[in-house]
Amino acid sequence: MPVLKLTKRTIDAISQVEKPTIFYDSDLTGFCIKVLPSGVKRWCVEYRSGAGGRSVGKTRMVLGSTSAMTPDQARLAAKSTLAAVALGQDPARKRSTERAMPTFADFGERYLSEEAETKLKPRTVVNYRIYLRKHAAPLLGTRKLDALDSADVSKMHRKIGKETPMTANRVVEFVGSVFRYAAVCGLVAKGHNPASHVQAFREQRRERFLSAAELGRMGDAIREAETMGIPWSVDKDQPKAKHIPKNGRTKIGPHVAAALRLLILTGARLREILELKWEHVDLQRGLLLLPDSKTGQKAIILNTPAVDVLCRVPKVDTYVIASDIAGQPRHDLNKPWKLISMRSGLGGVRIHDLRHTHASYGAGAGFGLPIIGKLLGHSQPATTARYAHLDNDPLRRASNEIAAQIAKAMGEPVEAAAEFGLTSAESDV
Repeated sequence: MPVLKLTKRTIDAISQVEKPTIFYDSDLTGFCIKVLPSGVKRWCVEYRSGAGGRSVGKTRMVLGSTSAMTPDQARLAAKSTLAAVALGQDPARKRSTERAMPTFADFGERYLSEEAETKLKPRTVVNYRIYLRKHAAPLLGTRKLDALDSADVSKMHRKIGKETPMTANRVVEFVGSVFRYAAVCGLVAKGHNPASHVQAFREQRRERFLSAAELGRMGDAIREAETMGIPWSVDKDQPKAKHIPKNGRTKIGPHVAAALRLLILTGARLREILELKWEHVDLQRGLLLLPDSKTGQKAIILNTPAVDVLCRVPKVDTYVIASDIAGQPRHDLNKPWKLISMRSGLGGVRIHDLRHTHASYGAGAGFGLPIIGKLLGHSQPATTARYAHLDNDPLRRASNEIAAQIAKAMGEPVEAAAEFGLTSAESDV
């Protein structure tokens, strides 16, 4: 066990060794240098640590190479390490843990691929990826998981909440899911979830119901957009405004028009319509048999106007609402809905408000909430027997009456559909 005063002059004088050799400092116990046969020299510190003052073994921790640290820097680092040991810490173990501990951004991606994609609905995973990329990662992404606390998550929550309180609440829920999975993986202690102590912003429900006059304007706008096209709105103050054609118009295709009509006539959710396949359409029984939705497997009753829309839409793909890419559902209706809503004077109205409007017409007609809830799919996922229950007369009459009123307000034709299994009484609504 060679012992000498470790200085620049002494370590430079160390000749090549035949095997790895440790040279200990004569002044600071535990401070040493490891010399390899290759000529590489590394500063180290040795110590013994253990609970209750009982030594459980000697640990040698590398401080750095002689090319990166001077003898004085290495000696100072060794003193700091030994001081931490004297306080009951284990610096080598702490360093190992810190290196193994992932950042929030890295583990967030791991959570999405290992946990979320296998257990959550695809749309939820898409939203979670947006929450991570746009909100959580820029504010928390570089921090180690075990270094984050409630104050960090609360600060992020407040910052996002200045613009979108509801999104801020959803991002915190995502962060909480990440930490719960981190506890399952043993990276943080069970119960360590800084998101659980963040109080959510108060959320005000945004429910907007369209009047008969508004439905009429919306129906006119849809028909104009699918036939003549809606005139371009040109800002004359723009530098290139003079180069824009004065008679330019924007048209929507028959599938987009059908999607908008089906949303208001059935009260279905946006993804239920955009991801609807022809194999799920049962015109004979007047049902949309969805294998999966927000509430699981469900059936949507097709009223007469909705059946008429489905009969008129071109069947060009596996999806009822065909997109620009064959075999893939349309991603959204943001641009066409903005076009229609602005043309009909419904700025600020969301697509989801069409679903609220469908329900409001049912309530206004005197139908009970249980009936309306079933029409909108608010009940728990059902079995095949539940499809027969949804197909009974009271629900079908309710659905037909609601849609007939809406179609009339929009100026849409209400045609009999006895050929699809609907009764004459239903067609007269």
